[in-house]
Amino acid sequence: MSQFLDTLKNQSRQNQRDIILPETQDERVLKAAEILLKEKLCKVSLIGDRQEVLSRGFQLEDANFYGTSDEALVKELTETYYELRRSKGLSWVEARRSLQSPLTMAALLLKTGKVDGLVSGSVSPTADVIRAGIQVTRLAPGSKTVSSFFVMILPTVQFGHNGILFFADCGVVPNPNSSQLADITMATAENFRQLVGVEPKVAMLSFSTKGSAKHEDVDKVCTAFEIVKKRNPDFSVDAELQADAALIPSVADKKAPQSSISGNANVLIFPDLDAGNIGYKLVQRLAGAEAYGPVIQGLARPMNDLSRGCSIEDIVNVSVITAVQAS
Repeated sequence: MSQFLDTLKNQSRQNQRDIILPETQDERVLKAAEILLKEKLCKVSLIGDRQEVLSRGFQLEDANFYGTSDEALVKELTETYYELRRSKGLSWVEARRSLQSPLTMAALLLKTGKVDGLVSGSVSPTADVIRAGIQVTRLAPGSKTVSSFFVMILPTVQFGHNGILFFADCGVVPNPNSSQLADITMATAENFRQLVGVEPKVAMLSFSTKGSAKHEDVDKVCTAFEIVKKRNPDFSVDAELQADAALIPSVADKKAPQSSISGNANVLIFPDLDAGNIGYKLVQRLAGAEAYGPVIQGLARPMNDLSRGCSIEDIVNVSVITAVQAS
């Protein structure tokens, strides 16, 4: 277990945010909930019948349970969902029926402030999790883009902040335009500051460094950088950097001597999903890095996705990250 995750667990333990795990049909989720409660990492809420879930042998007596048998709750959440979606043609009956989905109910509990964060995806596809986030919790103020980042923890402290790097976007937006790339940059920098507790140094990556190549893909990154600068970010950021110029000071001295990052980037923004997804998997497999994510950003409330192949430990760790985001 990395020192970074130990620090996050201590923060989560102190804050005691309420994280809802809707996929109670998955025993990995129930075991993770048991660990979260046993280690007092956060409060836990579950979707389902209390007695039925407890009968499955997990120590979950301290969890909060929500379900469709609570008519007052169902009426309140139906009203909320109907108001959110009626302009899209959703009827009251359809809104009521939608609460049969544990993910939808959990998203509405998050929207109405009954819980502080949501973790799902061990059963639900990523697209369903993100759709629920957009339709129910909505976008964060000032954000137009839902994206993601990975927390990469390297076995060496040579790169990033003591071996910690954030990679974005590696899981959501296939081919972001310049405006979306700027949104991804701003959101990832803020998440780095919140979760790591140090100032982000952001490199917007390209196959070109400071004019070494000409191409419309390079132009996209440069335009995104100008948008970021116009928003007056309170963090260090540079663009049109190859990965070595972003990460190695001696290379930066030769390729980008005027760069504000100077080869010390701790946040890497990839130009598209191909590069981001391939990049994080290569670093994870070839360099032996720990990879946590995709952590969703851009939504109004903390709501994160899991791989359907996730481990119990993955569910615990993502729940901890979500609890810290909710602080």
